[in-house]
Amino acid sequence: MKPFLTFCALCCFIGIFKLPIEYYTFLRILVSIGALLVLYNTLSSKQHYFSIIFLVILILFNPVFPIYLYRKNIWIPLDTVTGVLFLLINFAERKEQKKEEETAEETAPHIPLIHQRTVSRDRIINPKKTKQE
Repeated sequence: MKPFLTFCALCCFIGIFKLPIEYYTFLRILVSIGALLVLYNTLSSKQHYFSIIFLVILILFNPVFPIYLYRKNIWIPLDTVTGVLFLLINFAERKEQKKEEETAEETAPHIPLIHQRTVSRDRIINPKKTKQE
């Protein structure tokens, strides 16, 4: 997923230039798929601030019911901000994964071994004396 998000960001940055309309249709489809992926991942990890942002991006770039702004100078900042957001979510997830790995490594040595010998104070001792004693 990381290379796909980087590709989405790169395509958004390329969309700043004057290109044929077919590229912008491709960009709408690509950004919509990327926004859906990010939306799914952020909702499952309960990051609602990113979910709201990428929902707006999904609505703005959707290819089914396209929103036409008709002026290139309006789309240039939108493409730039969208590309930066894709890169941000790409690197923000990497930092979170590294933190999760570090916490897993820190807690791993502290897990008690299953086959450890029990301490004598943990053994159950029958207080009643047997008849043989």
